Amino acid sequence: MSIHTLLITPPFTQFNTAYPATAYIKGFLESKQVKATQMDLSIELFTAVFTKEFIHAIFKQADMLGNKDFPLVYQQKQQYINKVDSVMNYLRAQEVTAAYQIVHKDYLPHGHRRIKLDNDLTTEFGKLGILDKAKHIATLFVEELGDFINANVDEFFSFTRYAEQIARTASSFDTIDSYLQYETTLIEDEMLYLLDEKLQQHTYDLVCFTVPFPGNLFSALRCAQFIKKQYPGLKIAMGGGYCNTELRRLSDPRIFNFVDFISLDDGEGPLLKITEFLAGKIAEDLLERTYLLLNNKVVYANKIPNTIFHHKNLPAPSYAGLPTNKYLSFLDVMNPMHRMWSDGKWNKLTISRGCYWKQCSFCDVTLDYIGNYENTTATDLVNKIEKIISETGITGFHFVDEAAPPKMLRALANTLIEREVYITWWTNIRFEKTFTAELCSLLSKSGCIAVTGGLEVASDRLLAKMKKGVDIAQVARVTKAFSDENIMVHAYLMFGFPTETEQETIDSLEVVRQLFQHNCIQSAFWHQFACTSHSPVGKNPEEFQIKITGPKFDGFAENDLYHEDLKGAKHHLYSQGLNTALNNYLNYKGFDIPLQKYFDFKVPSTKQQSGLIKSYLKT
Repeated sequence: MSIHTLLITPPFTQFNTAYPATAYIKGFLESKQVKATQMDLSIELFTAVFTKEFIHAIFKQADMLGNKDFPLVYQQKQQYINKVDSVMNYLRAQEVTAAYQIVHKDYLPHGHRRIKLDNDLTTEFGKLGILDKAKHIATLFVEELGDFINANVDEFFSFTRYAEQIARTASSFDTIDSYLQYETTLIEDEMLYLLDEKLQQHTYDLVCFTVPFPGNLFSALRCAQFIKKQYPGLKIAMGGGYCNTELRRLSDPRIFNFVDFISLDDGEGPLLKITEFLAGKIAEDLLERTYLLLNNKVVYANKIPNTIFHHKNLPAPSYAGLPTNKYLSFLDVMNPMHRMWSDGKWNKLTISRGCYWKQCSFCDVTLDYIGNYENTTATDLVNKIEKIISETGITGFHFVDEAAPPKMLRALANTLIEREVYITWWTNIRFEKTFTAELCSLLSKSGCIAVTGGLEVASDRLLAKMKKGVDIAQVARVTKAFSDENIMVHAYLMFGFPTETEQETIDSLEVVRQLFQHNCIQSAFWHQFACTSHSPVGKNPEEFQIKITGPKFDGFAENDLYHEDLKGAKHHLYSQGLNTALNNYLNYKGFDIPLQKYFDFKVPSTKQQSGLIKSYLKT
């Protein structure tokens, strides 16, 4: 018996490019002669919602419910209905004559987001070209409609996520289960209609949902619920980042009312075994890294040793069958690196598997996708790159590594240049001293345009406590080496790490100010430290002087932990000030404003030298 699988990315993920999980699995399964079809239900649903016909139905539903939040949108509803198709067409392919139409002050309605803009957009976005101005205005138009849908028709609706609020920190399945008993919303009805259309095209034996984030779980279960009712003979599997991270102690059997199998870690081996089981080739006890229900109890079937498929031996991901023409480019925020995540089409590919450093104390280093590091060859990578370009016609690549190894990046760059393969690429790195001026120059020649890396708390004491393996001086020199080659550098910034003092937070901000001022970094983003159950901090809270206060595990998900910092500052108070300062630096202004001015409460003066980064760059 041959098995036909349908691989689905449920709503919502990013809309400018395909999430790569189904492409990886499709490439692998087909190399094993298992037929696989893939569907990006996320982009299919989004582009179905933002049409003239559906937006008309949205306003009709809001009328019926008597909901009129965001009155500026409601008052101009006919304009939104009439213009939505032209806006979506522009976001798919930025055509210059359409751009002139969109930027005309009277063409699109001025809703609650648009009216915040100055007429020429210079305050927030500088002197943008006509294509970008139109893209930003078009993005605001779609976001205004999204706000209206969320407030008036479907409280779960959100860009790049759906019902995330009930899946995040869902230690119990109770809330999710209760919401699954409610009637479907207008958005969900459309999602299930699109799913049904796909299911009717072929006879499938197995439907697989990838659930990378909490904001994909509910829509995946809603689809599974529909399949169980309408196609009761069809088996359903679920895997992906959410399962790998949060469902490692799963014991609640209720989720198996919706799915038959839940796999952990890399999906290739478990899914191949599931197809063999469904084909009658193996028994249940030969399944690997897979939860299933036996006698109403959750059982983790994991035959040891596992069948291992090394990174270097895996085939190229296959993007065949994904609707390349439907993906959209958004321009919502001026942060240049955030723009790369939402603007432009990128093929996603991994250079290596896992993290070669795997020591950071805040990171989930105990999990397989980080702790199990594997490499491949530059020749293999470039072969995969050429195959993907032939399928997609796209020459932009986002290498989605935890941290791309410098040695592999050098080999990749040399091979791309030698074989005259011309691509544009960016990736995540550690700010290793190995990234010399010479290596950065080579990477630039091969097509590298940007790198992202974790500076975290810019404090040498805390960087050592985090086991980052870098210090501020090294970060300054490495980022400057990239910047000097016109490679954009984005720094991930953290505040609120255990024992971080008020003084260290202000001193970190001063370091960030100087890094921007000396053009070491061009982009950054602050996030508050989150304690997770799979990190060294979560596993050894006493060592980091914090107290875990919940949530109580109740058989379902486990990842984010509530904690009290017994020694540090009241970290949440600093969020707004840190981000206000950062927004200035991103716009190349505010460097002379005293740091205290960014906070609405008294903070200490920085103890960092005013010429700290300058001195590091000289040595």
